Amino acid sequence: MTLLSRLWPRKLAGQIALLIALALFVAQAINFTLLLRERRFFALAQITGPAATRFSDAIERSAQGRPPVADRGRVRLVSANPVPASLPREPEVEKSLRSGLAEAGVQVGRIVTGLSPLRADNPLLRRLPVGRRRYLMRSADELVIAVERPGLGWLVQRMPWGAHDISLVWRLAGQTAILFVIVLLPVLWAVRRLSRPLRDLTAAAERFSPGEPVAPVAVSGPDDIAALIAAFNGLRLRVTAMLDEKDRMLGAIGHDLRTPLAALRVRIESVEDDADRLRMIDTIADMNRTLDDILSLARLGRPSEPLTEVDLAALVDAVVEDFRDLGAPVSFEETDRLRMRLRPALMRRAVRNLIENAVKYGDAAEVSIRAEQHAVAIVVADRGPGIPIDRMGDVFDPFTRLETSRNRETGGIGLGLALARAIVREAGGEVVLANRLQGGLAATITLRR
Repeated sequence: MTLLSRLWPRKLAGQIALLIALALFVAQAINFTLLLRERRFFALAQITGPAATRFSDAIERSAQGRPPVADRGRVRLVSANPVPASLPREPEVEKSLRSGLAEAGVQVGRIVTGLSPLRADNPLLRRLPVGRRRYLMRSADELVIAVERPGLGWLVQRMPWGAHDISLVWRLAGQTAILFVIVLLPVLWAVRRLSRPLRDLTAAAERFSPGEPVAPVAVSGPDDIAALIAAFNGLRLRVTAMLDEKDRMLGAIGHDLRTPLAALRVRIESVEDDADRLRMIDTIADMNRTLDDILSLARLGRPSEPLTEVDLAALVDAVVEDFRDLGAPVSFEETDRLRMRLRPALMRRAVRNLIENAVKYGDAAEVSIRAEQHAVAIVVADRGPGIPIDRMGDVFDPFTRLETSRNRETGGIGLGLALARAIVREAGGEVVLANRLQGGLAATITLRR
């Protein structure tokens, strides 16, 4: 089954062509078998009919006192069975000959046949044309038929027997090849025409990106394929409309939530107690950051920021400097310039979230960049307790945190890593977490160059 799955074509055109080729092969095999069987029956009739007539005539002449002799004639008389037991026999000839003699009213004893190679000096070939003689030498054997007349000896006939007709095999093979060409070429042409709309539809589905204007796929092909393409065009319009509506709703939500937060921020300034005022300010700042994370995660896939060629090393260094300005223990290994084409604001957000996560849970962050031939890796390592192996994948789920208290001092609501991975995947990369041998956790962003 494994070999069959490897040989089985993956494309529709190849599968249809292979199925038709197999059907043609089976049909030709059945036709070949029936033709060989019919040809054998015909050859059997050609042999046994005349042979039965000659034996009957010889027996009738013997009854009239003119028996055949041993050294001449088509039917010869010998005293013992002339067919060696080692020669291959033809049971069908024996059975058919016995039936023919019985119909003629001739009763005989045993009937024995034997096949031996046909030699060039065989008397059967003397009077034949050269071409016929060569053909028989190539495709026939000598068939010896011996009929026993109990107490009177054996009557013997010798004749060519076409045991293997190579020319017939070659003719059938040629017919099969011609049939394959006549049938398969138009089928392949037709299937390619049928599959072209499917290929266009597949390419359109792969290119589809919400927010980017794309011309609808041309409706073509048979009715069922045309209906599928038309349904895809309609689906794309509906998906785009729903995403547009979602963006408008998110914009409204962001505006409606930020306005009262801004008003609260102004009113907080009138609070006389400094400690209460600072706690309120931190709470509103946390709410604003949470709102930014939620809106950013919801809008991924339809970024408004264009792709820009930037220096990735400078971008990461700028994020690290922001943390240093706040007094966070973040270090960065300087590296050479790395020109990359990406969305800088989103990538800064992803790197900032990883560094923020390292500072909160691992006391400090060590940031480095590894440049390889086909990829660039941004590594953010910390000195914390790490993450259990069985929870590595869970921390990327939105609103999931290993520390379940949701205490603001130990982190937000569990969107940082989810947002970072979503941003990196949108850029064609991946985020991987791994526990370090010397302790702590390493978060690695890998981007294709």
